[in-house]
Amino acid sequence: MKKLFIIGGMGAGKSTARKALVDAGLPYIDLDKVGHDVLAWDTVREELVDTFGADIMDGDEVNRKALAHKAFVSPAETRKLNRITVPRIEDAYRDKVAELEAAGHPAVVVEHSVFKNRTSSLAYDADVVIAVLAPLDVRIERAVASGFDEADVRRRIARQITDADRIEAADVVFNNDGTPEELHNQVIAWWGEYRKDL
Repeated sequence: MKKLFIIGGMGAGKSTARKALVDAGLPYIDLDKVGHDVLAWDTVREELVDTFGADIMDGDEVNRKALAHKAFVSPAETRKLNRITVPRIEDAYRDKVAELEAAGHPAVVVEHSVFKNRTSSLAYDADVVIAVLAPLDVRIERAVASGFDEADVRRRIARQITDADRIEAADVVFNNDGTPEELHNQVIAWWGEYRKDL
C-alpha cells in the first residue's frame, strides 16, 4: 500500500489537497487527530500529569490548551511532551496503516502538519511526499479566517520548517495561491497519472 504524505505550513491548504484524494476514493489518516486520540490513553494521561502537573486536566480529559501553555514554553519542555506522546502516535499510526493494508486499499493519504524531514518523522517510509505551499500572508489570512488568533498563527508558523525545506523533502509540490477548486483539480490530475503505475 502506497503512503502519500501531505505536508505544508499552517493555512497552506493541506486539508484541501487531502480532501481531493479522499474524494478520489482514498482513505486517510490525520496525524493531528491521532495525536489528540492518544491523549485519551490512561498511560499517556498519567505520564503527562506526572510531568506537567494535575492542572492540565479538565475532569478526566487533558485540556490541550493548558498542556500547550506548559509544553511549548521551551524546547526542553516540548521534548518532554514528545517523549511521552510520539512513540504512542507512531504505534497508533502503524496500527491504522496495517488495518487499511489488510482491507486491500492501494494507497492511504497521511496529513502530517508537524513534518520536519524524511528521516526523523513518520514519513521515513513515505512513498510520496506532497508539499502544499502558499504565500505567508495568504496562510495567515486563511488561518485567522478559520478561527485562529493571528499572534498564535504567527508563533506556530515560526516553529515550523520553511517552504524551502518542504520543497527539498517533497516529491510533488503544489502552489496553492489560487482557489480551493484549482488546488483540488491539480491534485486529482496528479493522482490520475500516479495511479496508472500502481
